Amino acid sequence: MKTLIHLVINGLSWEGEVALGQTLLELLRDQLGLNGAKQGCDGGECGACVVLLDGKPVQSCLILAAELDGSTITTIEGLNDGVSKIIQEAYVAVGAVQCGFCAPGMVVATKALLDENPDPSPEDINKAMVGHLCRCTGYVRTVDAVQYAAKHIKELNGAE
Repeated sequence: MKTLIHLVINGLSWEGEVALGQTLLELLRDQLGLNGAKQGCDGGECGACVVLLDGKPVQSCLILAAELDGSTITTIEGLNDGVSKIIQEAYVAVGAVQCGFCAPGMVVATKALLDENPDPSPEDINKAMVGHLCRCTGYVRTVDAVQYAAKHIKELNGAE
């Protein structure tokens, strides 16, 4: 059984049919070809599939697409403004990206964190990254990347 839904995905209006048991991750990857959100654990524990749902980070493997009619979804592919580019560059600059599998989810979560809290403490960052697993770099570099991004975003906005 299928249902018709309307979404805004990465700033573009989309309307289509989804199966009642289809996850948002399946919709994004299989139906729309947006492969930035990764299929990892399928249980909401690894963070590889994190996207923004109405501006808040969510594990797209746990959410049924049919329940999202009228929602706004932002994937890593949709993070292409100046602030998002600074965040992505920060992960590279401090070496917080190695294999890259977890990076899209972490970058998306970082965007949500910095939108809400432009000057997060290491504790704030660690709390925001709960549910993200990274076996290559660990988490010290993730904290460094978020702090680096926050500093450079402040500079971009003219604050010190």
